[in-house]
Amino acid sequence: MNPDFLKQAIELAVENIRRGGGPFAALVAKGDSVIATGANRVTSDHDPTAHAEIVAIREACRALGDFQLAGCDVYCSCEPCPMCLGAIYWARPARVYFAATQADAAEAGFDDSFIYKQILLAPYDREIPMLRVVDEAATRPFEEWTGRVDKTEY
Repeated sequence: MNPDFLKQAIELAVENIRRGGGPFAALVAKGDSVIATGANRVTSDHDPTAHAEIVAIREACRALGDFQLAGCDVYCSCEPCPMCLGAIYWARPARVYFAATQADAAEAGFDDSFIYKQILLAPYDREIPMLRVVDEAATRPFEEWTGRVDKTEY
């Protein structure tokens, strides 16, 4: 754990606020080098997925030329939300370090607890109903995928 990287993530979050963005930032490091940084760009990019961790992961993967962050660490100004947590698991870094907690974020108006509750519900019971539509071709993409010998597993 490099405490300077965590301090850098916090400072990036403060700078992002001063530029009119949200109070979140993250960076991806490999060893003693910062590979990429990201700050919350949800409102500036008009993109609800442009959270700091997602931005940093995308940039780091581009820089590394890979879709995974093997051997990397992610440093976040705040504990990752459910979406970022999912992205982090897909990216497979070695570790994640964070400063502020979910509770700290909730006190500032960024309460993600409702999403955790929604995940536990059956799709049709969620606040935004998610309804399966039966289609005879529904599994065709998976059949095509499993039949390929030249696929990149992930």
